[in-house]
Amino acid sequence: MQLIMLAGWIGMFGAFAVAAIPALVIVRGQRFWFAAGLALVLAGSLLRRHCWRMLGKHFTGDVKAAEGQPVIEDGMYRWVRHPSYTGGMLMYLGVGLALTNWLSVVIIGTAGAAAYYYRVRVEERALQTALGSRYQEYMMRTKRFIPFLF
Repeated sequence: MQLIMLAGWIGMFGAFAVAAIPALVIVRGQRFWFAAGLALVLAGSLLRRHCWRMLGKHFTGDVKAAEGQPVIEDGMYRWVRHPSYTGGMLMYLGVGLALTNWLSVVIIGTAGAAAYYYRVRVEERALQTALGSRYQEYMMRTKRFIPFLF
């Protein structure tokens, strides 16, 4: 969890640092991109809240997996394995868009994606080890982040 937070802070700092560079500011449709960014932040936040409710005590900051732990397949977990991380990425991208600066979007999106990519690899290894074939079957039925695509 610390890695994701660190990457988020670095991404946020970088995104805000370049936000006022005139050559990179989105001038055309600026209000639209700002509103779209806020909508993504809200959607990502709501999705993460949903995940907390679905996972209950299994939603933790650290990667933890126990043998008797269930494979959660309710709510958004029916469609993707890591909807909370999808929500986090929506929030990062939303902040970048709300800053109305393309480089801000790239910086914060890249930092967040790198951290979540690492976290997912560690988490999926732990879940496969602890839950075995139950989790492997779930992995074959669902995508990581975007239903039917990725």
